[in-house]
Amino acid sequence: MNEFEGRSAVVTGGSLGIGLAVVRRLAGAGAQVVFGGHEELAVRQAEQDLRRDGLTVRGITGDLSHTATAEELVNAAVEDHGGLDVVVNSAGIQAYGTVEQTSDAEWDRVLAVNLRSVFTVCRAAIPRLRERGGGAIVNVSSVQAVQSQSRVAVYATSKAAIAALTRSIAVDHAVDGIRVTAVLPGSVDTPMLRHSAELMRGNRSVDDVLDDWGHMHPMGRVATSAEVAELVAFLAGPRAGFITGSCHVVDGGLLARLGVALPAREEP
Repeated sequence: MNEFEGRSAVVTGGSLGIGLAVVRRLAGAGAQVVFGGHEELAVRQAEQDLRRDGLTVRGITGDLSHTATAEELVNAAVEDHGGLDVVVNSAGIQAYGTVEQTSDAEWDRVLAVNLRSVFTVCRAAIPRLRERGGGAIVNVSSVQAVQSQSRVAVYATSKAAIAALTRSIAVDHAVDGIRVTAVLPGSVDTPMLRHSAELMRGNRSVDDVLDDWGHMHPMGRVATSAEVAELVAFLAGPRAGFITGSCHVVDGGLLARLGVALPAREEP
């Protein structure tokens, strides 16, 4: 089903993880996608792989927390494809530490990548979406926007702020026909999660750590990037025409389960 045929999209963080899966999902359904990434090698590799599969994509490297880079990304989509219809903000980094353990530089770095880039890209994109009579923005937040594990002070702050920013843009720009939503994933098998597992694995393998984290979810596993991309595509597409200002959890039941459990039941 080519529900994005003739549509123009930009995706941040599009060279790895969830962002890459979103680029593949949208382009595979007919969208023409310009994606941004921070590392030149990763951007060029993703661009090459996607084009080899016959998808219409273009990668741009740069720091999207900078206004000029955000405008370059948006303008590239308009210049290449005549306008802009869909924006997905998926750029993100993880950092660990309590407030006491977090330096000024680390706080600023995480908020720049995770939050400021959403602001700069949305600010650049909204006039272009308005020119097309509206469109959709989907921001990738996290379950840690609403509940937090230990030692994620700046990461959780950035993700909660994305949820608030999503609501605010949705309210301000509904009159322009622009829908704005957020997705809140649980643990997802991405390079970022595997890096976290590497930091914490001790004598275990990364896969063993991911398996343990997966069993914290009622469904017994972590998500794939493609599963998150499916929700993003739905929210960005025509079937979600009356959905805006809302956050949508994709977490395998993680937030639904209390941490306090009954003893295991003895079978008769």
